[in-house]
Amino acid sequence: MKNRLITLVDLGLDSSFDASMTFVQGVVGNVNAGWNEPVIDVNFVRTRDHETAFSALTTPSTVLHVMAHGDHSEEPSFLSTDGRTQVSLSALADWFLDRQWGISSGVVIADGCKTGIGKWQRAIRDCLQDDITYIGTSTVVGWYEATVFCSAFYGALIRNRGLGKSPAEQGWDAANRAISAYETLTDARCPYKPVVLTPSRRALRSLTG
Repeated sequence: MKNRLITLVDLGLDSSFDASMTFVQGVVGNVNAGWNEPVIDVNFVRTRDHETAFSALTTPSTVLHVMAHGDHSEEPSFLSTDGRTQVSLSALADWFLDRQWGISSGVVIADGCKTGIGKWQRAIRDCLQDDITYIGTSTVVGWYEATVFCSAFYGALIRNRGLGKSPAEQGWDAANRAISAYETLTDARCPYKPVVLTPSRRALRSLTG
């Protein structure tokens, strides 16, 4: 069976995300260590360049995992700590319109603060090529919340080879298992929430040109 591909994207080159990103890479490496051959391949992108960021965000993957601050003061955007790098979802949707392709990963983890609110979900739908499992957050999160959830998520994702399930369905199952593990380990409500999102009318028009 074809390996799962994880695309990890750090949009701000921030030291504050280094611990979380390093941890996720370590988790994936440990998962691969349990098999005779790797079962997960990883694209790791750290960039401040918008064209590189957009290309990374639209790379066909099993999981697209984006680490950045979540900002929605004006419009949903991924933002670096110093404010120098900002990738708005409306700009990504415009890029999608010009090229007729967008986010094509079965699972998208928007690993930033309050990325699970309705405003973010509506904006993400303008950037989709197909149905996805979208995992956002309901509140402010830090490295601790991120590492606890993500270690459980990636562990759950490869518990079997996903026979008979689409990547989005595999992600949905892994997310709910990770939520259960998070709440057992921390005795607190998990801030990460999965939802199934479909492409918006704007996204469908982008695909047809």
